[in-house]
Amino acid sequence: MAHASVLLVDDDFELNQMLSEYLSAEAFRITTAIDGADALKRIADESFDLVILDVMLPSHSGFDVLRDLRRTRSVPVIMLTARGEDNDRILGFELGADDYLSKPFNPKELLVRMRAVLRRANGDAPSSSRELAFGGLRLDPAILEASVDGNPVHLTGVEFRVLELLMRTPGRAQSREFLTEHVLGRNFSAYDRSIDTHISNLRRKLAGHKRNAGMGIRSIRGAGYVLTGSDTRRR
Repeated sequence: MAHASVLLVDDDFELNQMLSEYLSAEAFRITTAIDGADALKRIADESFDLVILDVMLPSHSGFDVLRDLRRTRSVPVIMLTARGEDNDRILGFELGADDYLSKPFNPKELLVRMRAVLRRANGDAPSSSRELAFGGLRLDPAILEASVDGNPVHLTGVEFRVLELLMRTPGRAQSREFLTEHVLGRNFSAYDRSIDTHISNLRRKLAGHKRNAGMGIRSIRGAGYVLTGSDTRRR
């Protein structure tokens, strides 16, 4: 998405400068913030298409910023975390992050992830507008709403699209590779556990709403994930 407005939040001045120059050359409009308080002020005063948010920040952590942001805004967020910090990645997804990238990283990879997140945010991912039903679970792709027995289930954009793909192929396992490519918009790597984390969050959110014990997302060794239970119907 050319000319998208991006807020880059990191207390590393040299990294901010390097990424600003690189992304500006790719036609993004970059605004920088060096701490959490500055980021929250800019988010309150301006509108952004995407936020790139480091976890380790002065004054307010990236998690604090994301938590406050999600109370009022649905702007996509890519978190930057220290390599190997799985807990950071999991917490970021639980708070509503759209993707994450471990430091150090290649700016080209960040660019690919930014474009993928922006495509999803703009509805460019293939999707039918027909409502899907699976037992008491209903999904409306046209307005990105989910419910169980009429009770709203609040999902992130990524969680919604994972569940939508599983509901369109009930009883058939979808691989991590397929889900990563079609939902996250990038190639799968053996060490990428993003989809596993999103599936875990989906299970947790749906667990309190299950109408029958037979409905659920099962993990199939070597095959991926499958939605099991009642028949899926398109409306």
